[in-house]
Amino acid sequence: MAKDKQANIDKLSPEAYAVTQEAATERPFSGKYDAFYQDGIYVDIVSGEPLFSSTDKYDAGCGWPSFTHPITKQTLAEHRDQSLGMERTEVRSKEADSHLGHVFTDGPQAEGGLRYCINSAALKFIPADELTRNGYEKYAKLFPNVKQV
Repeated sequence: MAKDKQANIDKLSPEAYAVTQEAATERPFSGKYDAFYQDGIYVDIVSGEPLFSSTDKYDAGCGWPSFTHPITKQTLAEHRDQSLGMERTEVRSKEADSHLGHVFTDGPQAEGGLRYCINSAALKFIPADELTRNGYEKYAKLFPNVKQV
């Protein structure tokens, strides 16, 4: 394991650790990004890997942040999950292998039909006007009306 990844893991809150490293799930409607709609991107709390954009976030009413699709499919790994007596598809970040949540096929049909149901504890939010300052200038084009600081 890379030294910087381990250092980031060591800094996680107990909940973020349980979610990202032990595949736990935060309580519904308890995460800070569930009812949060500021412009920006969501990155893996462990690696900083860009995962989702606020432009693809919507209120699914499920109690967790929901997205129609990731920024790019290449940042996610999907695995069959039969835990809890259910058939689901787990979503993990490719770079840090952090457990993020699950993807379901009950999302908005006009957007492809997927619902990425993601734990807030696995995410860090980067505001749209701070993308360049934080090294995510590549994603500023997602927010053409937002001036970078």
